[in-house]
Amino acid sequence: MEQRINDYMSKIYSLMGLGLLVSAIFAYLVYNSESLQSIIFGNPFMIWVLIILELGLVVIISGIIKSLPSSTARTLFLIYSALNGLTISVILFAYTLESVFMVFVITAGMFYALSVYARNTKKNLSGWGNFLYAALFGLIIALIVNIFLKSAMFDFILAILGVLIFSGLIAYDNQKLMKLASNIRDKESLSRLAVIGALSLYLDFVNLFLSLIRILGSRR
Repeated sequence: MEQRINDYMSKIYSLMGLGLLVSAIFAYLVYNSESLQSIIFGNPFMIWVLIILELGLVVIISGIIKSLPSSTARTLFLIYSALNGLTISVILFAYTLESVFMVFVITAGMFYALSVYARNTKKNLSGWGNFLYAALFGLIIALIVNIFLKSAMFDFILAILGVLIFSGLIAYDNQKLMKLASNIRDKESLSRLAVIGALSLYLDFVNLFLSLIRILGSRR
C-alpha cells in the first residue's frame, strides 16, 4: 500500500513538474518573440480565446477522463499547460525576470513544505474542502469586482487571501489524492487519476505563484 501511494504521488509530481516546464517554455517563447506578442496581445479577443480553450480543456479532462486512455489525458494536460504558458506570459512583461524567478523558488519551497505536511500529519484535512472552495468562489467574485474598482489596496488584500486559500488547497489536495490512491488498485485507473491529480496541484501551484508575485514581485 505504501509503495503504491509513493509510486502514484511520484507520477503526479512528475507530470505536474512537466506541465510547469511546458508552461515556462511557452511563456518565455512569447517573451522573446515579437510576432507571438503581436498575435496574443495585439488582438483584444485572443486572450479570451485562450482562456476559453483552457477552461474547455479543464472541463474535458475532469468530466470525461474515465472514458479516456491515460495517454490521451496526459496529452490534453500538456496542451493545457502550453496554453496557460501563453496566457501567463504577461507576467514576464509586468515584473522583472529576477523577481519572477525568486517568487517561483519561494512558491516551490512552500509547495514542498505543504506537501510534506499533508503526507505526514495525522490530522484529517477533508473538513477543509468545503470552506476552501467557498473561499475560492468568493475570491473569484472579488477579483472580478476589482477589475472595475481598480483598487491597488483591495488587490493586495486579495493576493494575501489567495496565498492562504491556495496554500490550504495544496495541503488538502495532496492528502485527498493519497487517500484516493489507497482505494484504487487498477493501474490504468491510477494513471488516469494521476492526470487529474497533476492538474489539481498544477492549478494550486500556479495560482499560489500568481498571488505571491502580486505581493513580492518587482514591477517593471
